[in-house]
Amino acid sequence: MRYGGAPAAALGDDHEDKATKRGPGKEPPKIQTVLRVFAYLRRYPLLAAATFACAVTGTLLVVVFPAITQLVIDRAIKGGESHLLLPLVLTGVASFLVHDLLNAARIVLNNSFEQKVIFDLRSDIYAHIQRLPLAWFDNRATGDLMTRIVDDVNSVERVLIDGIEQGSVAVLQIGIVAAMLFHYNAGLAVLALFPIPLLACGALLYTTTARGRYRMQRRAVSRMNALLHDNISGIRQIKAFTREESEHARFNEVSAEVRRSTLRVMFAWALYSPSMAFFASLGLAVVLYGGGRAVLEGQMKIGELVAFLTLVRFLYEPVGRLHQLNQILQAGRAAGERVFELLDEPPEPGFEDCASAPIEARLGGEIEFRNVSFSYGTIPALSDVSFHVPPGCIVALAGPTGAGKSTLVNLITRFYELDKGEILFDGRPIKTIPKQALRRDIGIVTQESFLFNGTLRENLLLGDPTAAEERLWEALEAANAAKFVRGLPSGLETNVGERGVKLSVGEKQRISIARVLLKNPPVLILDEATASVDNATERAIQSALDRLMKGRTCFIIAHRLSTIRNADIIHVIERGRIVESGNHDILLAKGGIYARLWNSSTLAADPTHLPWSEP
Repeated sequence: MRYGGAPAAALGDDHEDKATKRGPGKEPPKIQTVLRVFAYLRRYPLLAAATFACAVTGTLLVVVFPAITQLVIDRAIKGGESHLLLPLVLTGVASFLVHDLLNAARIVLNNSFEQKVIFDLRSDIYAHIQRLPLAWFDNRATGDLMTRIVDDVNSVERVLIDGIEQGSVAVLQIGIVAAMLFHYNAGLAVLALFPIPLLACGALLYTTTARGRYRMQRRAVSRMNALLHDNISGIRQIKAFTREESEHARFNEVSAEVRRSTLRVMFAWALYSPSMAFFASLGLAVVLYGGGRAVLEGQMKIGELVAFLTLVRFLYEPVGRLHQLNQILQAGRAAGERVFELLDEPPEPGFEDCASAPIEARLGGEIEFRNVSFSYGTIPALSDVSFHVPPGCIVALAGPTGAGKSTLVNLITRFYELDKGEILFDGRPIKTIPKQALRRDIGIVTQESFLFNGTLRENLLLGDPTAAEERLWEALEAANAAKFVRGLPSGLETNVGERGVKLSVGEKQRISIARVLLKNPPVLILDEATASVDNATERAIQSALDRLMKGRTCFIIAHRLSTIRNADIIHVIERGRIVESGNHDILLAKGGIYARLWNSSTLAADPTHLPWSEP
């Protein structure tokens, strides 16, 4: 794809160039990523407090059953107080019931909490993506962006569910159980804590080495999704060029990269998790030995030892859970880096003012370029361009491919920001007009008409969401589209498919024209609007365009010069400069570039002059 003579590849390296995007002097995000995820939690303090209250109360009940077990053994069984057996057992059942009810409430509250936060995060990402400049999208794969918004946010979601909820519960349980252990027997409690330094060292080693593994895995998944999106979008080209086998090989290559990176993560986990489980079991064995000696020496009752061993299990169980959370946290941190990397991208200039901008008066259609220059990176696209367009004037832009015609109209819409000079709308600098107001008053019909995967009605209402049925049909009539729409089985409720695949090129183009008619903008841009259709369809579209252009300031880009011969003024652009200006007759009389382009296009349109024609 080319933009005014500059190949898209020239706009910079791909999105992996992190240093460029973060700017000089900034380090890659580490713990900041996790803290930024937690920052979203502050929006819902009541849900957080209720979740935490359920977690604390439920965790406190953990110590009830070991205490009851001790009383059953030491008093009801060994002490002969059999009347205590049933009440103690019922108390244990009640503690289990209350614990599980609190656990159910905690799960409901936490998931409501988590879904609100995830909704906010996804909403922020989507809103921010829409604020990014078009130049940013030129070097980003759609599949990669989808991976970040869907898969990476889901990984961040796991941090919220498990990292916050289960992590806080596990830490709380460790603290409560440890206090109870010291209450029973301080010396034995010290033995129970013996594995903790080993577990901490193992967790530290795993954490410090995990980041690279998880980042590699996320990038591999992103590359696979990007290739998958491209191949599904281009499935017709793959079939047309019989590239099924080669594209399958390409997909297998990136899929194998995902497999290798995932296996690398799993291999590290396979070493880490069983090692931590062994250290915990070793601690239990040490406690059993020390407790057994204490019972034999009369320093501890059997019931106390059983209760102590039960509590030790409650101590090591959340420690093992924290190890699993550590894996989730590392995956979530790697995904979070990619999510917040998107949120840190600077928005296009002027966009932040759109939401709060006051309602602007509609543009009058007078446009002036003053010494405008623009480059794609280091490649110049426009140089010192100046001209004036009165309201209602039809301006045509002609010139060879890559001369800068599309770049010029992209500057009018501020899809790209000019480097030098000034563009004025109604005598007002374009940069002082909020982009929302500017684009509201500019209609665009391009060579490739884009329709969303929805009904014809939904696509038309993009032009004016408040348009009534009668206005829709008026616009379709003016666009020469009403006849074929009435012939569809579901009429306006017909689903057009992805990118409008169920309609022909000409039908899509006429729907696009009807959509712009509903928008009713004072300024219109036609970028090769009839370049991809046959002559009969072109006549129908041109008739619709003639109606659309009435009373509007129009910019027309066309390779078929016959479609612009009636323009008020024609600017011929070559290598980013206006080299000729005038109407059709004046430019023909000059015998310059336009005359040569006209003669060559006329020659190509005459079948008697085609090389395969008979003399």
